[in-house]
Amino acid sequence: MPAPRLRRLILPLVIVALIGGAVWWAGRPKPVSVVLAEIARGRVESTIANTRAGTVEACQRTKLSTIMGGRIELLTVKEGDRVHKGQLLMKLWNDDQQAQSALAQAQVETARKRVVEACALAANAEREAERQTSLRARGFVSGSREETARSEAQARRAGCEAARADVAQAEARVRATRVEQGRTVLYAPFDGTVAKIVGEVGEYSTPSPPGVPTPPAIDLIDDSCLYVEAPMDEVDAPKIAPGQPVRISLDALPGQTFPGRVKRVAPYVSAVEKQARTVDIEARFDDPQAPGKLLVGYSADIEVILAVREDVVRVPTSALQEGGRVLVAGGDGRLAERQVRTGLANWEYTEVLEGLAAGDRVVVSLEREGVRAGAVFTAEATKSAASAEAALTAGGARK
Repeated sequence: MPAPRLRRLILPLVIVALIGGAVWWAGRPKPVSVVLAEIARGRVESTIANTRAGTVEACQRTKLSTIMGGRIELLTVKEGDRVHKGQLLMKLWNDDQQAQSALAQAQVETARKRVVEACALAANAEREAERQTSLRARGFVSGSREETARSEAQARRAGCEAARADVAQAEARVRATRVEQGRTVLYAPFDGTVAKIVGEVGEYSTPSPPGVPTPPAIDLIDDSCLYVEAPMDEVDAPKIAPGQPVRISLDALPGQTFPGRVKRVAPYVSAVEKQARTVDIEARFDDPQAPGKLLVGYSADIEVILAVREDVVRVPTSALQEGGRVLVAGGDGRLAERQVRTGLANWEYTEVLEGLAAGDRVVVSLEREGVRAGAVFTAEATKSAASAEAALTAGGARK
C-alpha cells in the first residue's frame, strides 16, 4: 500500500484513540482524600463522664449568722483573711447583756459572802448544841434547853445550805447571760479563709428566719481540703462505687488531667426540672498538691474509669460505622469494607477482637463526601498510635 494512503488511514485511528483516551480520562473515578489511622496495640479503657459541669468544693464550708439580730459593733476580719478555730470574727452591740452579766456576777459575790456568814453561824450553833448536850448529861441544864439549842443549830445549818443554793443560782444566771451574749458574736468553727462578709460596722445584721433565704453574715471556707462534685446520668449510677479510679479535668487548667478516686456516691437521684435525672458523685485528688492552688467553685469534670485492657489491638472509635464495620485502605488504591468484632470501648478507642491486625490502616474521616467501599482514595494523612497517644495526652480527657 502506498505510503500516502497508509498515512491517511493511520491518522484517523490516532485521532479516535486520542478522543477515546480523553473520554476515559474525563470519566474515570476521582480519588477521595481521606485521613487514615494505623492500627496498633495499646491501652483501652471503658469510662463514663458527668452530664453537666461539676464544681470544686471545700470539705468544710459554713455560712455563719448570729442567732439574734443587731447592730454590728466589731468586725475583726476582712474578706480573704486566714482565721484560726475559735477566733472572734464579728460582734453585735450587746452592752445591755454585758450589764446584765456584770449584775449577775455581783450577785454571785454577794451570795458567796452570805454563805460565809450563814455557815459560820451554823457552825457556832452546832458547837453550842454540843455544849448543851454535855451539860444536860451532867444535869446542869434542862432537856428543853438542850432541845432548843439543837433546833437552833439545825435552822442555822439549813440557812447555810440555802445560801449555797443562792450561789449556785447566781452562777447559773451568769452562765445564762453569757449564753445570751453568745447569740451576738461569731467565732470561727475551724481554720479557714473568709470568703465573703455581708454588712459593715454600724449596719444591722439580721439572722435568716426559717424559710427566708437571707444572706449569711460571714462565709467561711476551709480550702486546705478540696474535692470535686459532679452529676452523672442515672443510668450510669449502678456502675459507680467509692474507690474507683477517676480522671479529673479543670476548665482553669486546660490540657491537664489529674488522677483521683470516687469518694462518695449520692444515695438518691436528683430530679431538677427541665434537666435529666442525675446522681451526684464526689471525687478526691490522689495528690491534692498536683493541681496547685485551686479556687472553690472552679468548673471541673470527672471521668470514671470502669475497666482497663492493656496491650490489645485497638481502633479509633471514630473509624467505626454502624454494625461494627470499618473502611480499610486496600493495596489497590481502593477502600474496602471489613466487619470487625469489638470489645471494650470508649470515646477514643475500641478494642478489636477479630477483623483487624496491627499495621492495617482504617479511614477516620468518614463524614467526607464520597467515602465508601470501593472508592479510589488518596491518603491525606496517616495517624500512628504514638501520635494519637500524644494528642490524647496534650488534649486531656473529654469534657
